[in-house]
Parts: sequence; C-alpha cells; structure tokens
Amino acid sequence: MRILQLHCDSIEYTPTKKEIKSAEDIDNPQTQKLEELVVAFVAIEDGDDSSVAQNAISQIKNSMEKIGCKKLLLYPYAHLSSNLAKPSVAISLLKEMEDGASELEVSHSPFGWTKSYKLNVKGHPLAESSKVITKDSSDSKDSGEITSDALKGESKIRSYWKIMSPDGTLSNIADFNFSKHKKLEILAKYESAKVRRVDQPPPHVALMKKMAIADYEPASDSGNMRFFPNGRLIKSLIERFVNDKVKEYGGYEVETPIMYDSEHPSMVSYFNRFPARQYNIDSDGKKLFLRFAACFGQFLMANQYQMSYKNLPYKLYELTRYSFRREQSGELVGLRRLRAFTMPDCHAFCKDLPQAIDEIKIRFELSQNVLHGLGIVESDYEMAIRFTEDFYNENKSSIEELVKKHGRPVLVEMWKEKFFYFVLKWEFNFIDNLGKASALSTDQIDTENGERYGIEFVDEDNKKQHPIILHNSPSGAIERIIYALLEKAATDSKEGRKPQFPLWLAPTQVRIIPLKDEFNDFSDELFEKISAKDVRVDIDDRNESIGKRIREAEKEWIRYILVIGEKEKNSQNLSIRDRQTGDVREIPFDDFLNEIKEQTKGKPFTGLNLPKYLSKRPQLMV
Repeated sequence: MRILQLHCDSIEYTPTKKEIKSAEDIDNPQTQKLEELVVAFVAIEDGDDSSVAQNAISQIKNSMEKIGCKKLLLYPYAHLSSNLAKPSVAISLLKEMEDGASELEVSHSPFGWTKSYKLNVKGHPLAESSKVITKDSSDSKDSGEITSDALKGESKIRSYWKIMSPDGTLSNIADFNFSKHKKLEILAKYESAKVRRVDQPPPHVALMKKMAIADYEPASDSGNMRFFPNGRLIKSLIERFVNDKVKEYGGYEVETPIMYDSEHPSMVSYFNRFPARQYNIDSDGKKLFLRFAACFGQFLMANQYQMSYKNLPYKLYELTRYSFRREQSGELVGLRRLRAFTMPDCHAFCKDLPQAIDEIKIRFELSQNVLHGLGIVESDYEMAIRFTEDFYNENKSSIEELVKKHGRPVLVEMWKEKFFYFVLKWEFNFIDNLGKASALSTDQIDTENGERYGIEFVDEDNKKQHPIILHNSPSGAIERIIYALLEKAATDSKEGRKPQFPLWLAPTQVRIIPLKDEFNDFSDELFEKISAKDVRVDIDDRNESIGKRIREAEKEWIRYILVIGEKEKNSQNLSIRDRQTGDVREIPFDDFLNEIKEQTKGKPFTGLNLPKYLSKRPQLMV
C-alpha cells in the first residue's frame, strides 16, 4: 500500500464520471468541501491484506495525533502505483481502514470515479509525508534477529508533537512560525518522519578520508570504522576532554564488560524497554550479546553497593569503547551512525524525583559546556524534549526551566502514556548538510531500573528504597562529535570560510618549512623549542617547491606555517603565516606561544601521532 498524506486547510472535490465498472454507486454526485483535515491519498496494491490495512490506518492515526487533527479523508488514488489490487479487494480494505478510524471524523471519496479536486496544504514541517506499507512490514517476520518489544512498538507510540518557547508556551507545529528557526523546522520534520536512511553521503565522508581521519573497514561488519593516526589523535583528545569534564562534575569512572548473558533475568526485562538492535553470540551454551549501552553494567555494579540517602546522587561513569548496535544498513554512513561507537555514559542514582530533577538541570549545563568546549556552539544544534503527559502536568515548571536554559524554542514530543523506562528525555540534535538530525548530548529520567536491578539505598527513615536513575551522555558518541565538526567545516568551505579544526584538536598545529637543506639544523632547533611547550609541530623537509609545501599545509588545515630562510634564521622574531587570517606577520617567540596557549587553554594535549619529518611518512592512499 502506498499513501501520500497531507495536512490541509481544505480540499474540494467533485466526482465527474465512473472510471471502472465496479466503481461505487453514488446517487447524486456533488461537490464536497472539507476543511481542517488530513487527506490520505491511498493506492492499494496487489498482495495487500487486512494486516496491511490495519497497519496503515494505525500509522495514519498516530501521525494525526502528533499534529492534533481529528478529521480524515481517505482518497483512493490509483496513480501512486502500477501494481494495483483488484477493485473488490481495494474497496474492502478501504472500508476496513475507514472502520478502523471510527474515533475520528472519517470519510472516503468515491472509489473508481474520476474526480476533479483542489486542495490547500498547510506549510508546517509535518504537513506532507509518504508511506509504503507491505505485508513484510506488517507481519514483522523473524529475520533471525532478536528485536525488543520497545523497538517493535516504537513506531506505534501515541504522542503529540508541539513546539515549546522559552516562556513555556506550547504551540501546535502547524501554528508555529518557523521563519527564524529553520533548523528547528528541519528537526521537526526529520523526527516525525523517522526516516533515518541516507540516499547520498554527507560532505563529512569525503573530508574524513581526505584529512586521513577515518575510513570504512571492508574486512569488518558495516558501521565499524578504522581510524588513522590523525583520527586516533583527535578521537583520544575528545575522549580525554569529556572524561575530565565528567570527573570535574563528580562522576566516578568504572569499566564494565562488553558482553552479557541475554538470559540473565535483569537483561530479559531490559531488552523490552530499550529500542536497540544488538549483536548476538553463542558461546559454551550461553546466548550472549554485545552491549548496546553501559547502563546494565553500571546497574549490576550498583546492585552490589550499600548506599544511604547521604551518598546520593551517586554518579557512575564509563567511556565505552565500544558500544554496539546493529543499526540498519541504509542508515550507516560515515561517522554519523555506526554499529560500534565510543559513548560517554554517566548515570546518577538519586533518592527521589525532586533530587533527580535538580540534578538533571546541573547535567544540562554540563552538556552545554562540553559541546561548547568541543567547538560545537548553541547555534549548531536544536533541542528536543520528550516526556509523558502525566510527568508534564506534574512538573511543568521544571520542564519550562530546561527550555529556558536552552534559550530558544524546542521540539516537544508528549507521550500519552509511558512506553519506555523513562518519563523524560532531552537531547541536543546536530543538523547536517543533508538535513539529517543526529543526537549529541542527552539525559533521561529513569523510574524503572532501580527496582528492576534491585538497586537499593536506605532513606532518612531507615527504610530501603529504589533510586531514580539519570542517564546522561554529555557529548553523545565521540565519533559523532568528529562528524559534526567535519560537517561544520564543510559548511564553512561552502560559504567561503576556511575550514578548520579547533586548534587543540588539529593533528599538526604548526608546520616548519625550511627553504633549503642548509636551514634544516635551525628548523630542528626550532622544532625542539616549540614542541617542548606542548605544541604539535612538524617539519616538511621534502624536496618539493616552497609553493607546493605551503599549499599542502593549507590543505591539511594547518593553522600556523613557519617558512625558514636566511632572514628568519637571523631574526629574533618568527615570521608566521596564519592560515585563518591569511596574514604573514612578525611576532616574538614567546608571544607566538602565548597565542597558541590562549586558544588551547583548559584542553588536553598529546604529541604528534606521526613522524616529525614529512619525508619519513608513508603516503596514505584513500
């Protein structure tokens, strides 16, 4: 079945003549005009059956709930397919869909008639969508992969989509003016459509290869990447930065296994509350799986603690290298979505909901600060927040405070009833050059797993209680941070700015280029003086023209270039070619180092991850 669904101000149609012999009989064909409705153009295909019809109307109703519309017109439209069902089957399934939406104001236009029509489609992000529904998708046939109930039911969750402004005002998406919030409009459309498949590689894929950061590994499963020396350096620095920030916040670092027994009692229950596909392994009669998060490892650890309310909130933290999710192949592209990824995961065990709400505000600011320190500013991402209707009604002011901290309108998904283990989840979403959204920072309020895993603390009355658990990743996956930085660089290049990593992440921060061999010794001395001050510097000693060596340094996004000749050797100052400004300037050595230190202040450092001489480096063929 193929469906084109439109949220309309109005539709006006007139049956003109019967197109097929088995067309529905209508006594007096007249022009019909309907207003404020969803129009679903429907083509019923050969092989469709009752399960397809039920799935189709369920998806239509679900999307109508999200936009708050109660009126539906089913419009038979054969032009969507060249593989149509027999008219008798199509009429039967159309009527079954109509019967399945009895709680709506539902009707259908005459089947088998030629009709003239005109309609006005609303202009909001959720106004237009298309669906293809088949028996395979309806039956959920066993593919040999264990799929959680949460994953199976994710598309059937009853929810409403809204926009919340910093003053707490909730607006229907159809009524919100997105003219000043284009990225938020993209996020709203992306999230409601839930289409994660990518039809073309985003710009960062070419950049990650060109900059010798990462590439696909053809000898592995899809979504498992290899990182070259430059990429490993960048990745390790980001990991260290996030680690430092979480420890400053109060997280206690642990390490847990990467595989678990899928038949362990706590796992069986958790599977069906977490929407992820996992890798499964058979070993010595056990059915194991590779972890898709650090949650259960930390929960099983916390189960062994004797805790008092005085210990709470207690924060366990792990940087998982790696977590594994068997994402669908069409969703895997570059560093954006992987099957093996590095995820900073910090859980806070809180004594009650008020403490959890206070703590989530602190972690919200932690996440903002972490992203900013990584070079991702507030204008780079949009916020989404999801919660149950009950939680919203009972904690409205706390939700509004989070939105106010963000300072801009946010996308809201309000669930009619609790479906997952959490009652609230917020996330910062990066919008890339293809209009795809990817979650970076996130946190959740988990009201189930304290009891599920038998985690206890003793309260003020000396009674045992189960904690509320917060699930925070202050940055999101480390690989996804690199993706976002490369996508930002691609945008800069497209808009006429020079692409650049933040200086503290640049694999080479300074390049020395001696004009002739006779200046090599001086270049070595300069290298030692600069590198001794924790600056990544290398020397291009190749037998190439000066112009070529400068151009190649520019292509590698190296911020500072020092060309060394007779004048520079005999000067008390350095002659600095600054790629960012395009200037060549004279500057004292100490001032130059201070300039670098100011840009890298508070960030971790590591030395070069390649030979210092370019002549000693193999050429990477990518």
